[in-house]
This record gives sequence, structure tokens and C-alpha cells, in this order.
Amino acid sequence: MNLLQATLERAFEPVQIAVATARIPGGVLGITERDGNRAIRATGRAQTVPQARPMQENTWFDLASLTKVMFTTPRILALAEAGTIALDAPLTSVLPDFRHYNADAWERKITFRQCLGHQTPFPAVVPLYTYGRDPDLLRAYLLQHEWPAGPSVYSDINFILLGLALERLERKTIRQMDAGAGLAWSADPGQSAATEDCTWRHRVLSGDVHDDNCAALQGAGHAGLFGTAASILDFAQGLLDGTGASAKAIALMRTPLSARRTHGWETAHDGWSGGGHCGPDTIGHTGFTGTGLWIDFARGRAWTLLTNRIHPTRHFDSGIIALRRAVGDAVNQL
Repeated sequence: MNLLQATLERAFEPVQIAVATARIPGGVLGITERDGNRAIRATGRAQTVPQARPMQENTWFDLASLTKVMFTTPRILALAEAGTIALDAPLTSVLPDFRHYNADAWERKITFRQCLGHQTPFPAVVPLYTYGRDPDLLRAYLLQHEWPAGPSVYSDINFILLGLALERLERKTIRQMDAGAGLAWSADPGQSAATEDCTWRHRVLSGDVHDDNCAALQGAGHAGLFGTAASILDFAQGLLDGTGASAKAIALMRTPLSARRTHGWETAHDGWSGGGHCGPDTIGHTGFTGTGLWIDFARGRAWTLLTNRIHPTRHFDSGIIALRRAVGDAVNQL
């Protein structure tokens, strides 16, 4: 057994325990190194109700907020590097109708960089889907609503707005855009990890986006991406070896904008999802459905933990926070 395989086996133990104790239905853990050496393992079930299916190493997952860092962030940074947008310009440079009924509205001063780093006064989340199912009217509501200003928090609205800017520039919807190599905006239900038994869609979701607002908007910049462990590791390896984005874009993804956040990503800090043994040159992000990706540039290593922890309901303590940290600690055990 080589060193990478031994690391995977050690880090996989907490996942197996979480499945055995019924904290999560199933999970997939993958690790890759800068040179492309990788290992993946799966355990448990991809679905338990209304029928059971086993988890596979190539099971597709609803990546939820990994969309922010695997789709929206790279495209915004690429547009900035090309000179199409300026990161410190307001969103109104692309979305001139944003709160255009009030020229002095604070929302009109928000910049692309502030949205990438979650340095805005927007609320964390708003149930947009409860305002209707017409995606065009919901987009108009987002742009014209008088948002309450509060302290800077991690907010989906930041990336929904960045997604609207992408749509305006590309003249197509998010779901009409290329999701990326090995990625998609939906997946075969029989090959996907099921998420929630949705109370307003009246079915167990599998292969369709779980995020309520993304579903109502029919695509958005904060959620909606689907992928497998292999495709996520491909993405991570591209950042590690420099083939997946420009050197400038990768540098910005690693550049702190605050104590905890870079351009799009979260950076290692006390108590974070990557565990306590990460080096300072580590970035990561998680997704509500139970997904996560962490990249350590100094060690030349990345790992992804994919679970269906909200299946069949989100209203259950899956222990995902402790599980992520335990896996990260095992991956980086000294």
C-alpha cells in the first residue's frame, strides 16, 4: 500500500463510522496530488427512500455551493483578467438596472470583489422561491428589491448577483452555459446521490438541483452544479498544477480578502471545515447538500468529501461539521 492509499484509508474511517451509525446514508472520499496520483473510495447508499441504491465511486452529486468556487468564481476572474469587467467596479457596470429607481441606494455601490469575498451587507439567505416560480420575475425582484443592510456575512445573494452579471454578459442563462469538464447542471437520477424529500416539489430529489432558490430561478450562480468525485479532483488538480486557470486567477483565489475569505474561497482558520492540521496555504469550500473541496497548495494535495447528508431530510443532525474536520485532520495527519 502506497502513502496516498494509506492516507485515504485513514481518512475514510470517519466516513465509514458516520454511515455505520446512520448519521449519513453514504459518502465518497477522494484525494489527488499535484502530479495526478489519486485515490477514491465510496461507502453506504446513494439513496434510501423510496428505494435503496448503493453509493459508487462515480456517483453524481448535487454540489450545491461548490458552484460558487468551481463555476462562478473562475468565470468572474477570467472576465476581469480579460478586461471585460473590473473587480472593483460596481455591479451596475454590468447590471445598470440594479436598484435603478434609487440612484443613491447602497446596493448600487457593491463591487464584484466585495461579492466574491462576501463583504457586503446582504442577508445570508432569502426564500426567493416563495415569491413565485417565474424565473424572469424573480430576477427582476432580486434587482429591484430594497435589501435590508446588515453586517457582512456569507450570503448566497452575492453569488446570485454575480450569476446575473454572467448571464447579462453572455446573453444566455446559467444553464445554457458550459458547466465545465465532467460537470453538468443535472444528472441521471439513477446515477445520483439523492437529496431531500422536497416539501414543495413533492418528491425525493435525485439529479435535480436541491437548492430552492436555484430551482425557482432555473439556474443561478450560487448553486446547481453536479459532478463526481473524479471531476472535482480534476478541477482541483488543475488549480494545483496551473492548467485549470491562469496564474493570476489562481493567485487571487489564494489571496485573502479577510481573515477567513479569499476571492470566492474560504481560507484555513481555527475551527474551519478543513480541520486543524491544514497549512496556511489551504483554501476550501463546502456545499449544503454535504459536499466539500479543500486544496493545499503547499503540500500539492486536494481532497473532496461528498455525502448525501440531507437525504431524506435536512432536519437532522448529521454531524457533518465534525465529520469534515475529522477527515481533514486524517488527510493531513503529521
